[in-house]
Amino acid sequence: MPELPEVETILRSMKPALEGQYITSIEVKRPDLRTPFPPGLSTIPLHKTVIQLRRRAKYILIDFQHGWSLLIHLGMSGRLFIDPASQNIPPRRHEHLVIWTNNGHRIGLVDPRRFGMVCLFPTDQEAQQPQLKHLGVEPLLNTFTPERLATLCATTRMPIKNALLDQRKVVGLGNIYVCEALFKARIHPAKAAADLTRKEIRRLHGFVREILQAAIAAGGSTLRDYVRTDGQPGAFQELHLVYGREGEECPVCRSENRHSVIMRIAQSGRSTFFCPHCQKNPHK
Repeated sequence: MPELPEVETILRSMKPALEGQYITSIEVKRPDLRTPFPPGLSTIPLHKTVIQLRRRAKYILIDFQHGWSLLIHLGMSGRLFIDPASQNIPPRRHEHLVIWTNNGHRIGLVDPRRFGMVCLFPTDQEAQQPQLKHLGVEPLLNTFTPERLATLCATTRMPIKNALLDQRKVVGLGNIYVCEALFKARIHPAKAAADLTRKEIRRLHGFVREILQAAIAAGGSTLRDYVRTDGQPGAFQELHLVYGREGEECPVCRSENRHSVIMRIAQSGRSTFFCPHCQKNPHK
């Protein structure tokens, strides 16, 4: 599933094509994805100026001048492509929604597994939307402070890896970037969130933000389905230190003339990658 850096990369590519423009046509090619396409999707947003595009967690939000907002979630395999309409791009396989804009762009939503979602709602009712109302703090905003992270961790005994994946606490973080941040902060993924020291909290907070910003700068991580809106892959997967590197030498240990290899464990059905030397197990 695309995580915060991938969604942010897509959002930034969409802004020049949509902000200040309006939609001239919407083609809905099937009745549903994970949920049905909303009634009125092909008519309500038409010919209304797009005020802004923004991101909330892993959701893309498009706000229209007439007080409606369009929500797009890419699910497991969703991709958005932006092409000049003049190129007469043939329909892509598994393309379920196409948007045309007045400035000559064609935006296609491709989703082979159909776990994505598109919703349309009055902007002033955003706080009541079931997808959005329980979301936690945005990790790249100033409201995400070490103190805020400490408060979130202090209230749970779940492993810190699981706590960071809980979208009710901190949004947008997924398996890749949590593994990378915990490695950089030298915190074992199974350590209880409430047991983190103040020093560990501050380290973790800094590395979460640093890794997300670096991943956005690299265009996100392409492991399977994700590509940017021009069809090109992201590049941050080349910079992963532990994620997907089970059995490889730990880069920190190698630089310090130690031998330790990256290990993988399962946590809540997901693979966690870590270095057993750099991230000491608190239960041993």
